Amino acid sequence: MKKIAALISFVCLFAFSANAQRYAVIDSKYILEKIPEYKEAQTKLDQFSALWQVELDQKQAALDKMYKDFDAEQVMLPDNLKKKREDELFNKEKELRDLQRKRFGFDGDLFKKRQELVKPIQDRVYNAVQKLATDKQYDFILDKSEGITVIFADPKLDRSEDVLKNLGIK
Repeated sequence: MKKIAALISFVCLFAFSANAQRYAVIDSKYILEKIPEYKEAQTKLDQFSALWQVELDQKQAALDKMYKDFDAEQVMLPDNLKKKREDELFNKEKELRDLQRKRFGFDGDLFKKRQELVKPIQDRVYNAVQKLATDKQYDFILDKSEGITVIFADPKLDRSEDVLKNLGIK
């Protein structure tokens, strides 16, 4: 997969230079790590994450103890009490999974905190990249931090409508 991505990137870069288009490469991860507010935001996120993980670990330990106690007592429990304890265990397990999802799941508390703390900084970086592209008249700016990604492309170079026209779609 990486070979294909590298080949596509190479072909794209070759195509860009063949058409005399101007492009630049940045490393957004490096840029973000140099911004003090980003470091502070990451520290806060790590603190929230650690706090929530402790909460989950405590609930998991309590659940494990309940399972251990149940295993030790289940032989002596009547069927109706046994069923009641199994239901309690099931509900506690579901509660723990729901809490994990609430804290760390997609659109969970950690995601929301990241949006609150990091997104404004990322937006500032993106605006600075756009300003650089406009000021220096770059057609493309590629981000090399996590594979090659187009972070800015001059809208006048977008040929999506031409492709749709060739497909017979208006």
